[in-house]
Amino acid sequence: MLDTIYDWAKFNFECGNYKGATEYLDLFRSVAPTNHAKQRPARWGKAAGEILLQEWDTALADLNQLKADIDNSVDRVPITESLNDRAWLIHWSLYVFFNHPKGKDLIVDWCMGGPDYLNAIQTLCPHILRYLVVAILTNRRRRHVIKDVIEIIKQEAPNYKDPVTEFVISLFVEYDFDKSQKQLKECEIVLENDFFLVGCVNDFIDSARQYIFETYCRIHSRISIPVLAETLHLNADEAEKWIANVIRNARLDAKIDAAKGEVLMGIPALSSYQMLIEKTKTLALRTQQMVNQVDKRVGGRTTAGYQEARFDGEQKAALGY
Repeated sequence: MLDTIYDWAKFNFECGNYKGATEYLDLFRSVAPTNHAKQRPARWGKAAGEILLQEWDTALADLNQLKADIDNSVDRVPITESLNDRAWLIHWSLYVFFNHPKGKDLIVDWCMGGPDYLNAIQTLCPHILRYLVVAILTNRRRRHVIKDVIEIIKQEAPNYKDPVTEFVISLFVEYDFDKSQKQLKECEIVLENDFFLVGCVNDFIDSARQYIFETYCRIHSRISIPVLAETLHLNADEAEKWIANVIRNARLDAKIDAAKGEVLMGIPALSSYQMLIEKTKTLALRTQQMVNQVDKRVGGRTTAGYQEARFDGEQKAALGY
C-alpha cells in the first residue's frame, strides 16, 4: 500500500501535477515508518514539487528538514555520500535562497555557519561561491563575513574563479580600482545571464559601487569627483548625487566641495574607549622593559644569591637533609 502511494505520487509528478504529487508524498510520509527506505526520497520529491509550485515557505521548511536529516545521518553513511547530499541540497536551495524574502540571510547561515557545507562547496562545487558573494555584498547586515569569504576565495582561486570572485579580490585584496572597474562590467553581464542572479543585478551593482567608494575613501583623504565618477561608471552630476546619498545613508565623515569637485574625508574621532585602548596597549611592553632594566641593575646580586641558594640546596640533598 505504501509503495502504491509513493508510485502514484511519482506518476503525478512526472505528469506535471506537482500539487497532487506533493499531497500524496505528504500522505506517504505521514503514514510510512520514519525508518522507511523511501522517506528521504519522498522529502526530496516534495521539496522539488513545492519549488516548481513556487511555494517558497513550505519548500524552505522541507529543505531545512532535509538538512537536518543529512546532518543527523553522517555517522551512518560514508563521508562521500554526505558530501554529495550536501552539494545537491545547496544547489536545490538556490531556488529558494534567491526567491524567499530571507533567502540571502539563509545562504550565508548555511554556508558560513559551520565547516560541513563549506567543505562540500570547496570540495565539489566551488562555483557556489558566486552566489554566496552576491548574497553577502547585497546584504549589508552580512558585511562582517566578507573577510572570511575573501580567504575562501583566495584558497579556491587555483580551482575556480569568475568575474564576481575576481571583483572581490581586485577590490578587497589588491585595491586595484581600475581592475575592479573592469570586473564590475563583466559581473553585470554574468549576473544578467545567470538564472538565479538575474533579479539581483541592480542591487549588486549599487552595492559594489558603495564598496568601491568606501574602500577608496579609506585610502584617500581628498577624492576627485570626476575620477570617482569614471571609476563608478557615472557622469559627474550623477556621481555627485550618488556620493551625497551614500555619505548620508552610511553616515560617513565626509563633505563635498562642489566648487573644487572634490570629496573631503574627515579624520574619525576616537571614542573614549578607543583612546583608553590606544594609551594602554603598550603598557605591558613598557612594564616588561622596566623589569628588564631592574634585572640588569641588580642582576649580579640576584644571580649570585640564586646560585648560592642552589648550591646549598644541592649540598643538603646530597647529605640526605
